Amino acid sequence: MSPQTINRRAALAPAGGLTLGVGEGPIEIVEHDPHWVAAYHAERERLGGLLPGVALHHIGSTSVPGLAAKAIVDIAALVPDLDDAVRAVRVAGYALPADFNAGLEHRRYLCYPTASYRTHHLHLVDRAEDLGACLRFRDALAQDPRLAEEYVELKRALAARFGADRQGYTAAKTEFIRRCLASARPAASLP
Repeated sequence: MSPQTINRRAALAPAGGLTLGVGEGPIEIVEHDPHWVAAYHAERERLGGLLPGVALHHIGSTSVPGLAAKAIVDIAALVPDLDDAVRAVRVAGYALPADFNAGLEHRRYLCYPTASYRTHHLHLVDRAEDLGACLRFRDALAQDPRLAEEYVELKRALAARFGADRQGYTAAKTEFIRRCLASARPAASLP
């Protein structure tokens, strides 16, 4: 990790030794940090006033107790209008990188504080089934330690294989995620 990345992490991370933030270098899977939940709650509070009436959900590996992850807090929300929601959260400093959003339908993918250094990802969706899939995958990992361990092993192997190729890394996880969702319980009703 470069000195710039370390200094950026230190500047953005809340007190208490939180491991949070990912730069442009190789994909790094770190051990679970119990402070990730507090980082999610702080960001949910910060964004809540910008998206009134919208439920924000902690998703991804940082939302699963004990799961190793990239040190980025993923948040998802079902919104009635993607463009309105994007305008609202950009006020809070979220970036909407064109290359991260190319080809996405019914979804917007935002990064905070920048696309080149991210502590938070915000996934805005306009279809309940897309949010439901995120929540079902999160819950499946939280409820099945064997499945969670298999996922960590896969992520570590893919990080070693793909280095800094985030698109390749993400695409290579797709089959595992599909398999999990095929056997996962339905999500509880969404607010």
